[in-house]
Amino acid sequence: MQDKKVNAFINPPKKIPLFLKIGIYISKKVTKRDLLVPKLLAWYPKVAISSGILESMVAHGKGELNKRILKLVRIQTSLSVSCPFCIDMNSFEYEEDGITKEEMYCLTGKYNINDVHTFNIREKLAIEYTKFISQTPIKVPKEFMEKVKLNFTEREIVILASTVAQVNYWARLIQALGVPPAGFSDKCDI
Repeated sequence: MQDKKVNAFINPPKKIPLFLKIGIYISKKVTKRDLLVPKLLAWYPKVAISSGILESMVAHGKGELNKRILKLVRIQTSLSVSCPFCIDMNSFEYEEDGITKEEMYCLTGKYNINDVHTFNIREKLAIEYTKFISQTPIKVPKEFMEKVKLNFTEREIVILASTVAQVNYWARLIQALGVPPAGFSDKCDI
């Protein structure tokens, strides 16, 4: 639980249009949290709507890529871009997706990825790809990309890249607005 209330850089508008209130309600229902971000986006309804659409298109691991690999990618992206809100939200209940504490320590940089034997080759490549995509400037070595192409389909590569890009989008927006963590992972000891 948070000891003190931390505010964002700005406050939500006093009056939020009804159509955005519906989106805020859906966000609250899905996350089980009264998130500040959708309220702040009400200052610019076009970005609130487009951000909601972007979020509704998130990959959920019901196809080629499973939930575990997508969770690893979201956590690694959050850590790579140092977004406290994103780390809080994306690492929430990591155990439910089969991620161990040792694997979480690896994502945080406490262990070398090659020393954690529970990651399979696809997971290792996805984590490394995430790190390359999340750096500035983005530099993905050609030899590395060849390994990715040998282990993932074109569709899977697009899903990986767009998942990383989506978390990067939210991280940049959330940090630019000064939004604090929402308390998803208050009990997480990583």
